[in-house]
Amino acid sequence: MAGISEFIKQPVEGDTSFSPSNKPIKPIKLIKLPQRETTCSPLPHSSAAMTSRGLPQTSQTFRIRHQTLIILSGLNCDSLRLSAAQQCTEGYEYDPIKEVCKDIDECALVSDACKGGMKCINHYGGYLCLPQNAQIFVSDGDESSQSSNPAPQSPVNPLNPQTRSNSRAGDTRCSPGFTRDEQNFCQDVDECAQATHTCTADQTCFNTRGSYTCQCLPGYQKHRDQCVDRNECLLSHFCMHTCVNTAGSYHCECNDGYQLAINNHSCVDVNECDLAQPCQHQCFNLLGSYICQCDRGYELAPDSVSCVDIDECAFSSYMCQYVCMNSPGGYSCTCPDGYQLQRTRMCQDINECETGHECREDEMCWNYYGGHRCYPKNPCQEPYVQTAENRCSCQSAGACRGLPQSIVHKYMSIHSERSVPADIFQIQATNIFPSAHYTFRIKAGNDGGEFFLRRFSSVGAMLVLTQSLEGPLELILDLEMITQHTLMNSRSSSLLRLTLVVGPYAF
Repeated sequence: MAGISEFIKQPVEGDTSFSPSNKPIKPIKLIKLPQRETTCSPLPHSSAAMTSRGLPQTSQTFRIRHQTLIILSGLNCDSLRLSAAQQCTEGYEYDPIKEVCKDIDECALVSDACKGGMKCINHYGGYLCLPQNAQIFVSDGDESSQSSNPAPQSPVNPLNPQTRSNSRAGDTRCSPGFTRDEQNFCQDVDECAQATHTCTADQTCFNTRGSYTCQCLPGYQKHRDQCVDRNECLLSHFCMHTCVNTAGSYHCECNDGYQLAINNHSCVDVNECDLAQPCQHQCFNLLGSYICQCDRGYELAPDSVSCVDIDECAFSSYMCQYVCMNSPGGYSCTCPDGYQLQRTRMCQDINECETGHECREDEMCWNYYGGHRCYPKNPCQEPYVQTAENRCSCQSAGACRGLPQSIVHKYMSIHSERSVPADIFQIQATNIFPSAHYTFRIKAGNDGGEFFLRRFSSVGAMLVLTQSLEGPLELILDLEMITQHTLMNSRSSSLLRLTLVVGPYAF
C-alpha cells in the first residue's frame, strides 16, 4: 500500500514540521472534513484521481496551518455491503463476515511505513507520515467544532459514479455520462444507442463507461475528425508479389505466370501446359512461364508458340547425293533410274544384269554406272575367230597380214565429271620374251585427246584420263601393244579394244 506521504512534495511555507531534526515545531492542526463529504462513488473521469490499479478514488481534504492539503484516499465504505463479485478499492479490504469494505490500518501492518523518524498516522484508504512531535487536530470542517462524529451517510453504489448525495433530500447528482435510475443509482448512458453521439456516417460508435468513442470502419484510420483510407500496401501487407490498395482494403496480385494461392497472399506457379496447351507441339512448364519446343524437323515461329517446317534441303546441296525432297517435318533423298538409295542419302548403282535385263541369248549383259548394255557374246569378225571369251584370234597368216594377231574386248565404266588426271586402265604383256621389246600406243578412239598412255614398266602401261568427261557417253579405244623380237628380227602386234561407258551422274 502506497503511503500518502508520496503526495507531499515539500513542507508548507514557514513550517518546519517536516524536518527530520529534533528542533521544536509548531503544532499541526489537521482538519478532517465531515464524513458526509467523502463518498464511495468515483469522481468523473475528467477529474478523478487514479490509483495504480486504475480504479477511481475520492479525495479527503486536510488543512495544515491554514492551507488545504488534498489527500488521495480510498472510499469510506465501512458501511457499504458488496456482493462477492465486487472488489474494494485500494486501501480497503473486504470483510466477508460483515460483507463490507473496511479500511486497512497500514501503520499496524507495515512496521516501517514511514522513514526518517516520521510517525505513521492512519486514515481512510491510506496513511500519513508526520514528524514525531507533530500535534494533530481532527475537525469536521468547523474551526470551533472538535466533533469527529459526522452525520451518517446514505448508502450508495460504489460502482456507479455520482458527484454528491444528500440523505435528507434523497437526491443523487451523477457525473457526466451517467444518469440516475429509479433506485437512485447512477447508470451509464449509452450514447450510441440513444444517438446522442457525434460520430459521422463513416464511423462506428462504441459505448464506454461514462462516454463513447468513434472508430473508423476496417481499412480506415482517423485523421483529425475524419476517416481516411489506410494504405495497407505501405504497411505490412504480406503480398508475395504486388499489393494493390483499394478503398478500405487491399488485394494481392501475382506476376504473369502465377496465380493467387488459397490464402490470397502467396503466389503459386501456373502450369500453362496443362491449362491451355498453348504450344503447337511440345510444352514445358517453367516457374512463372513456359517454353515451347517443336518436333524434329520443325522450328519455332517468331511467335515462339507455332512450329514451322525446316527445309533441310535448303541448308546444303550435300544433304542428298542426287535429289533432296523436303517434306513436313523431314526430308527424303531420291536416286535416278538405275540407282537405289543406300541408307539415307547415298545412291548405289543397280546391277541390272543380276536383277533382270532384256538381253538376248546371244548377247551378254554388261552393267555400267546407272544402266546396262547388251553386247554380242561373240564380238569377233572376219578374219577373226573367237578362241576364248572376249578374245578374237586370226588363224590365217595370209588373211591377217598387217592386222593384229589378236583382239581382246574389254568393257569398263567411269563416273561422269570424274576428277583428272586419273589412272583408269592398265595394259600389260601376257607373254614376256627376254629378247623382245614392247611398245604401247593408243591406236584409235582418242580423237579429242582425252587419254594418255603412261609407261610404268618395260612390259606395261597405264591409261590416264586427262580430261573430265560428262556422261552419258560411250567411247571405244584401241590400245595396241607392239612386240619387237630382236633375235628373230620379227614384229607383231596385239590389240585391246576397250569400250568405255561414262555414266550420266558423278556417282
